[in-house]
Amino acid sequence: MCYGYGPSRRSLLAAGLGLGAAAVAAGSPAAAAVTNPHHPHPPRGEKVPPGKISIQLYTLRDDLAQSYDDTLRYVARAGYPKVELALGYFGRTARQLRRFLDGLGVRATSSHDGISADDAALNTKIENALTLGQKYMVVPYLASDSLDEWKGWAERMNVEARAARSAGLRYGYHNHAHEFTTDLGGGVTPWDVLTSELDPRLVHLEIDIYWAVTGGVGRGASDPVKFAIDVIRRAPQRVLQYHVKDRHLDGDMADLGTGTIDFRRVFRAHRVEEYIVENDTPDVTPRQTAEVGYRYLRKLRY
Repeated sequence: MCYGYGPSRRSLLAAGLGLGAAAVAAGSPAAAAVTNPHHPHPPRGEKVPPGKISIQLYTLRDDLAQSYDDTLRYVARAGYPKVELALGYFGRTARQLRRFLDGLGVRATSSHDGISADDAALNTKIENALTLGQKYMVVPYLASDSLDEWKGWAERMNVEARAARSAGLRYGYHNHAHEFTTDLGGGVTPWDVLTSELDPRLVHLEIDIYWAVTGGVGRGASDPVKFAIDVIRRAPQRVLQYHVKDRHLDGDMADLGTGTIDFRRVFRAHRVEEYIVENDTPDVTPRQTAEVGYRYLRKLRY
């Protein structure tokens, strides 16, 4: 998910990872590792439970802006039992939105919310999440070249996570690629800071698979999917949620099943509580992205 501050995902990809994306497109070893058109690993029969499938509403932001109600009705008809909220409540209070979603048979189990400006804002964020019946609150995006700033953010997230846990909520962090590729000095990356400073008893990770793979490409990994799996396995924090988006050969985002990422490998390596469909740049329309994503996760065997 990308917000209106800091570098965009596309600009990060172009500026920080352009060589990696070009190498993939050119048929480098990274391309061979990411690309798996024939899915050589035979399916083992495991499937994503339908109750664990969700969608990040940022994917549908253009449709939501035109008709929030109709778009959410569509999401329900498409089969999604859950959504991850973003960009606010579009004129509703948390209580009003909860009533509307209940009527659709859809739960808002998670949300993307920035670090709160103060304790009063944090309390409001927690109260809204409880009203909506959420289980998770996730910080979606941070970017800086300052080591001290990353450490300060980690310290604040621990404070917020402690308050969230006291209220019965789980508090997480969602990655992009720059956490793996930004050098904060001496080879230390933002991911190094986060995984060492975030309290694993309080903070979980929402791993965006596309961005973790893209980070692997940017780091020159010979097998970017393995890089992503290692990110998941080595973090002290629990990985409880995935953002599931695919990746075209040119490095851009793709609708699920139409790109190069072998999700079977990732899902076999680690199972999570929520598999959240997302594509910031839908290949055709946001609704088609949603439909394709839901069908892909329902049919995939790993």
